[in-house]
Amino acid sequence: MSEIVKQAIEHWPFVSALLRKPKTEKDYDILVMALDELLDEVGEDESHALIGMLDIIGDWIEGYDLEHRPMPVNG
Repeated sequence: MSEIVKQAIEHWPFVSALLRKPKTEKDYDILVMALDELLDEVGEDESHALIGMLDIIGDWIEGYDLEHRPMPVNG
């Protein structure tokens, strides 16, 4: 087993709530709060070590919004 997989297994209990797509409103709320905190930490630094996690969480939130909170169609 690779060292990176061993480290992921070891740390999984601490990060698992942040590293899965939201399936419920509670999951969504946890990710929105985490995204806000990550944005505070990362700021404008696009080379920050956490930028990848910020991008992934942002994509999952956007996906949840599109599925569960679609924008109304003006017609």
